[in-house]
Amino acid sequence: MTTIDIAGTPINLAVIIIVVVVKILIIVYVCNRRSKMQKDRYVEDSRFIPLTMVKFLDDMERERPIRFTSEQLRIATENFSILLGSGGFGTVYKGIFSNGTAVAVKVLNGTSDKRIEEQFMAEVSTMGRTHHFNLVRLYGFCFEPSLRALVYEFMINGSLDYHLFKAKKGVILGFEKLHEIALGTARGIAYLHEECPQRIVHYDIKPGNILLDSKLCAKVADFGLAKLCNRDKTYITMTGGRGTPGYAAPELWLALPVTPKCDVYSFGMLLFEIIGRRRNMDVTLGESQQWFPMWAWEKYQKNELKELMRGCAIEAKDEQVVERMVKIALCCVQYRPETRPVMSIVVKMLEGALEVPESSNPFSNLFPGVGETGDSFVRIVWNNANPSNWSSSELVSKPQVVMGTPLMGKYDVTMARE
Repeated sequence: MTTIDIAGTPINLAVIIIVVVVKILIIVYVCNRRSKMQKDRYVEDSRFIPLTMVKFLDDMERERPIRFTSEQLRIATENFSILLGSGGFGTVYKGIFSNGTAVAVKVLNGTSDKRIEEQFMAEVSTMGRTHHFNLVRLYGFCFEPSLRALVYEFMINGSLDYHLFKAKKGVILGFEKLHEIALGTARGIAYLHEECPQRIVHYDIKPGNILLDSKLCAKVADFGLAKLCNRDKTYITMTGGRGTPGYAAPELWLALPVTPKCDVYSFGMLLFEIIGRRRNMDVTLGESQQWFPMWAWEKYQKNELKELMRGCAIEAKDEQVVERMVKIALCCVQYRPETRPVMSIVVKMLEGALEVPESSNPFSNLFPGVGETGDSFVRIVWNNANPSNWSSSELVSKPQVVMGTPLMGKYDVTMARE
């Protein structure tokens, strides 16, 4: 083969160099293309996964609950010196970590170590797997002999009951904001019931368990009574009362079959207190107004809701939304669980996307002449005239578990069945 020199360089060497450069460019192009195809394939595959599940998996990767030491929490809370409040399941303190994150540290208490462990497992097993804008976020926990605690995001505006029943100290909320709070609460409960991989029943929906962030957005909190529910069973079997008087559904007190609709009932009672901006039970008022839900039903039945509005000092601009809320509350507190709507329907009714159906009398079973069952429940309603002293921890009894797994038995974990 003949070669010709150009500037002293053989032509065959130049060809080799060109070929090598071209091969390198081809390899780089192929690698980049393959990487892009793999990325596109991942994006394409993710389209076949429900959006709620994609978000759930991403959140779980990023936000696994942290296990704190007792020393870390003592430092963050300045030795538990800033008290935020206390309830049936624990005492809550404010804490601030070194990075500036404010937290609420709930120190669990109970009558026995077993009781504390049950509270701990109930909250961690539910809150550790839930991620929704309208649920308070669990940052982590501490479980040591000297301290059993849960670490939550700090809600600067406290609980809803503070604003509803202590208006002189809290922010006086208008009905536009109260409607937003009711809607946010409903969305949080609907997520627990209908969007979680395992349905969660809260059992203790009330104003004290609805927390408000810096923008007064609602966050459902306090899962000390909550239970995970498989979707293959119809009822949760209970052996006694559960929840807080005045908010708990009748089936929780009367050893009747229980479903997630018990939370719907509690939400209805919460909605009445939002409408009236008062406790449902107030014996300082006239007899007809002492129990607000009954007063609301009577006015609804007689087409006199405007009189109810005047009695609650509701402005004309809010009358339409309040009337809708009254009708929804009446639907939610129906005596028979199967006649109550599911929470996703409640959300749509509050949004105005669905019309609210006409309601039947939800309290027909509460009065003399309806039998022993009705009589026993009406005593619960009327004989507890000071709801500010009610504590759900005093009213909890262990449910009878219909089914379980060996792992649950090993750790003595109960799972209520829907």
